Amino acid sequence: MTSEAGTEGRRTNRRGRSTREAMLDAAVTALASGEPGSVSANRIAKETGATWGTVKYQFGDVDGLWAAFLRRTAEHRGELPYRENNSAPLADRVADIIDILFVGLTSTEARAIENLRAALPRDPTELERSYPATAAELASWKDSWANACQKAFADLDVDPVRVREVAAFIPGAMRGLVSEARLGTYSDLDEARRGLTNAIVAYLDR
Repeated sequence: MTSEAGTEGRRTNRRGRSTREAMLDAAVTALASGEPGSVSANRIAKETGATWGTVKYQFGDVDGLWAAFLRRTAEHRGELPYRENNSAPLADRVADIIDILFVGLTSTEARAIENLRAALPRDPTELERSYPATAAELASWKDSWANACQKAFADLDVDPVRVREVAAFIPGAMRGLVSEARLGTYSDLDEARRGLTNAIVAYLDR
């Protein structure tokens, strides 16, 4: 009896994990589409053949769903690929960060994140009141990104204050270049990336 119950429990857990992953996959697809009504937990549930009750069971509420979606995209993204024994010069490290962000921000998950953020409250206080788990996840990205940038240059003679400043503006600058790529532009975006890289290197290099 106990063995049968344990087996059934494992099957139930597997089904639950499968349902959860399917809903998060559907969230990426729906949010990335940018279609009207795409930022909807009910729509995401329907696309997986689930119900609002399933959303509540798996994530608690819509806030939990968005937080889980953001957490999974962060896990997929990972950290900057640097180690303490990194021997690459400053210019190469900056260029790598620029390239990594440019590629990452053109991904389907990045579009999904952008469309979700556009639908959420802009004011941090309102966001924290209405979507506390989602706000906490987004806030954690700032710290983890700043720490990753500090670690990327930790063994070089660069001002940590300037590294924090660069970490603060790079994501926005790269979103601007990615937006240009999506909209179509006469500008040479490879040249733009090289220019941004050179500007950052000049600012960080003592």
